[in-house]
Amino acid sequence: MNTGICPPAVVPNDADTIAKRAHYSPPWADLSIIGIAGSSGSGKSTLSHAIVSELNLPWVVILSMDSYYKPVDAESSKKAFLNEYDFDAPEAIDFNALVETLQDLKAGKRAEIPRYSFEKHQRTGETTSIYSPHVLILEGIFALYDQRIMDLMDMKIYCEADADTCLSRRILRDVRDRGRTVEGCIKQWFAFVKPNYEKYVVPQRAQADIIVPRGIENRVAMAMVTQYIERKLLEKSTRHRAALRSLEAGFDSESLSDRVIVLKETPQLKGMNTIIQDIDTSSEDFIFYFDRFSCLLIEEALNNAHFREWTVETPSGRPYHGLTPKGEVSAVLVLRGGAVFEAGLRRVIPDGRTGRLLIQSNVRTGEPELHYLKLPKDINTHDSVLLLDAQMSSGGSALMAVQVLVDHGVPQDRIVFATYSAGYVGVYRLTKVFPEITVVIGNMISEFEDRWVEKRYFRC
Repeated sequence: MNTGICPPAVVPNDADTIAKRAHYSPPWADLSIIGIAGSSGSGKSTLSHAIVSELNLPWVVILSMDSYYKPVDAESSKKAFLNEYDFDAPEAIDFNALVETLQDLKAGKRAEIPRYSFEKHQRTGETTSIYSPHVLILEGIFALYDQRIMDLMDMKIYCEADADTCLSRRILRDVRDRGRTVEGCIKQWFAFVKPNYEKYVVPQRAQADIIVPRGIENRVAMAMVTQYIERKLLEKSTRHRAALRSLEAGFDSESLSDRVIVLKETPQLKGMNTIIQDIDTSSEDFIFYFDRFSCLLIEEALNNAHFREWTVETPSGRPYHGLTPKGEVSAVLVLRGGAVFEAGLRRVIPDGRTGRLLIQSNVRTGEPELHYLKLPKDINTHDSVLLLDAQMSSGGSALMAVQVLVDHGVPQDRIVFATYSAGYVGVYRLTKVFPEITVVIGNMISEFEDRWVEKRYFRC
């Protein structure tokens, strides 16, 4: 239990700290960026969506450069509504902000993307979060214009179409989606779009790895792009699985961290475990005793939250010198296994806020993949965060889950990972990479084990 009364600080030797901590990079820290440039109306957006559809993966996202139009002042806004403001010159784009966004995503961090209103010619003030994509498609008329952006790209594409087709597509899109008039579209086209296309967009053609005429009708180019991306993802997956295996080095000769806590096997606990692990136990009894067990596990996890001294007055009028949490305690469930702790969580922390992560192993590669993420917005300010999963064997999902919290600003020493059962190798991996987290385990097992707890609890 952390009471807030700390012993004198011991400053570790930096070299020792680095030597003890292993490095772990989640798959999204190796982001592949594909750039698609071309004239307005050339089919960049259509091609981008076709690539996403062809890949059929949940972690490929499209980022439009339109989100990075610079805010305009009152005078420029007036011109914009009269179709007299030049949105088709490089000066209209905030390249510095875009570069910062791409660098953050390339480093595996979360990025906030501005939302832009074409009807108001302004940013809305709201943002869209992008986190953990494996592939990002950047599309815009200046996608291949800034050298800093091109240096971050893995593939550069230039989309071509004849001018008449581009103009007709632009008119249809702007009238339908952006509240423009046909006259305004034609005025903008000849005043800004066409001259800037010849001056700034056409030269980007020389920077492209692939030139795609006819857009999505060009099946050969589409196949080349998707095959390249699939190959990059396979290479990334191979590297990630090799890195996970390398974390096992030394597990058979080194002891576990002193921040790993296994519940003491009392007669009551052993009796409950006997019922829970008996294959002949009925579903009703399994759920009843597992909920009891989960309460004890969560209470033990809370013993490792941060507390401060607090004095209250008892009903008999005397003071009681106790403890109170230093700050908010929340919980994040690693789905679907972590959901088995919801009943126990409601009993122990009835008003606690919760988040959810969905991490699943790829059936082909065995690599853990992040499919869903929903966290409290201010989770980085919470004093303690419980991370709950029913079981942990190899540690791959646990590593990814902790990395997600760290990426969202939660300090390691505020994370308490709790699980019903855990394999020794998985715990070793987890604490080798994240030595400052606390791990609370109901049962330590030596071998890898199938995820049977959630199947029995949810009866499917």
